[in-house]
Amino acid sequence: MSPIPLQQVIKRLATFYGKLDPPVASDPWEMIVWENIAYLADDARRREAMTLLRETVGISPEEILAAPAGRLLAVARQGISAENTVAKLRKGAEIALGEFDGDLRTILKRPIAQARKALKRFPAIGDPGVDKILMFGHALPVLALESNGLRVLIRLGYGEEKPNYSATYRLVQEAIEPELVKRYPWLIEAHQLLRHHGQELCRRSKPRCNECPLQKGCLWAEANQS
Repeated sequence: MSPIPLQQVIKRLATFYGKLDPPVASDPWEMIVWENIAYLADDARRREAMTLLRETVGISPEEILAAPAGRLLAVARQGISAENTVAKLRKGAEIALGEFDGDLRTILKRPIAQARKALKRFPAIGDPGVDKILMFGHALPVLALESNGLRVLIRLGYGEEKPNYSATYRLVQEAIEPELVKRYPWLIEAHQLLRHHGQELCRRSKPRCNECPLQKGCLWAEANQS
């Protein structure tokens, strides 16, 4: 049995959830800060950390490097391993200033292979993070996925879950590639809807399949409810 066509998946989710809030960050540097600011924290805690950073330190690489350790630690305590988080924020700021003069938007203008290599210089930025930055920056028409969105698509029948997360991510990307709408508004909306759906209903544990707009045609739901 084939998965629900991807465009139909996104249409169903858009009808079910309506218009979602815009992302907290879409600038390349701010997206890197978002990924690093509160380790293992949920979105609400990350938003609190970003707000606290803006109000007490500032978000630019220069401001982060100049900030007293105590102020950065207060921000980082929104997640766990606060000291390590501060180190990652400062390391990212050093790279941003030392290699890109503090303006990461210039990376988006590079050839894709070079842009990928440059973005992977930053802490906590692997292939999914690179795809997300390039997609939001309108530099690469790819459907970036994080863990929640990836789980939704795997359960629908796109790709296959492997022990290695990177391998799983590549398989899902290969499976959805022929069905993508190569328009940035569609790709960004699809990213947000899949992520939100994975957080709300298609959870890792105790998914709420009976409430799901994708239940009819979901391979995982059919297999686990039979």
